[in-house]
Amino acid sequence: MGAKLLLLILPTLIMWPGCKKNNPEDDTQSDHRVFYQHNHFVMGNDLSYLNQILDHGGVYRDSGRVEDPYSIFRKYGTNVARFRLFHTPSWTMDVYDPPGTQMYHNVQDVKMGIQKAKTHGMAVCLDLHYSDNWADPGKQVPPEAWQDLTIEDLHDSIYNYTYNILSNLNDAGLMPEYVQVGNEINPGFLLPQGNRWNDNEAHFVYLLNAGIQAVRDAGEGADPSVKVILHIAQPENIYAWFEGLDAFGLTDFDIIGMSYYYMWSSVPLNNLDVYITNLQNAYGKDILVMETIYPWTTENADNYPNIIDSDKLSTHYPATPEGQLRYYTALTQEIIDGGGAGLFLWEPGWITSDMRTQWGQGSAWDCNTLFDFDGNTLRSMDFMTHPYDFGD
Repeated sequence: MGAKLLLLILPTLIMWPGCKKNNPEDDTQSDHRVFYQHNHFVMGNDLSYLNQILDHGGVYRDSGRVEDPYSIFRKYGTNVARFRLFHTPSWTMDVYDPPGTQMYHNVQDVKMGIQKAKTHGMAVCLDLHYSDNWADPGKQVPPEAWQDLTIEDLHDSIYNYTYNILSNLNDAGLMPEYVQVGNEINPGFLLPQGNRWNDNEAHFVYLLNAGIQAVRDAGEGADPSVKVILHIAQPENIYAWFEGLDAFGLTDFDIIGMSYYYMWSSVPLNNLDVYITNLQNAYGKDILVMETIYPWTTENADNYPNIIDSDKLSTHYPATPEGQLRYYTALTQEIIDGGGAGLFLWEPGWITSDMRTQWGQGSAWDCNTLFDFDGNTLRSMDFMTHPYDFGD
């Protein structure tokens, strides 16, 4: 991506002699902070849990001082906040004892998050799961309200749901800059009708295009304009996924999004740039890493088992704040070298609190956050304002 960055260089910082400015392997303490605009390079973070964590006792600090986490993320260079939207996630109340009264990841909660993000100067990516619960490569379950619909009625439901959400956001001055039509849709979405495989490509594209068309229609004339993202988990799966779908009419999208997790991808970090370049050349679309993470510790802040694979950690990037910073700066430079449009960390604010999910109380991700166990920012936050080499 030919990026012409608008750089905000802090005048009080000094360039020390002998600094290797643009090598993320050698320079993890930058002499100058660089704030990137999202339309040049996305420095994104998924902030979907923040409202729920704040409601359940979570506290965020910067330099020991309690602060609004939305303010913290923006202050450290986040230019796009990502929010997932479930259809009717009543389970987010039922997991509490007694049941809670506040639903999360529904329209009201997501609208609140978008409002906070935009107030703090961040653009927004809306992640439509088209499910009442998590949609990912292992499950793509239609909302309860859409069960047993004919494919024609399902098509109309997808369109109307998507159009109404975006129109309402637009009317409130909260139109997202990016919209994902589905989340990690490797098997398709809204199964079984929306199965991408088993000679079902025509039905799959018919349903997917309903969501895409709704984004286009709701976004017509909107300010900001909206980019459509199709999101596949792990870069090694993308070629097979797209093969032949253009013949069925899947052409109207702007960005190919990928999840890239060290735990689950077979693509080594130092080869990611080649994958991104080849994908961009093959499909003529921008490439975004929609989800990624790396741990800063192998310890656990609570009794909720953490999601981490210590056996797959690189000795070059140990699970320390310094190792996490080195990994993120190296990863970001790989994306830039490949011509990619940016990246999102997945739930880097999921600190421990009294928040509950279906599987535990606290956080299964506290080892992967950009905050320590006391909620203080880690120095790995600085990867977002590192002076990367764009080759300009």
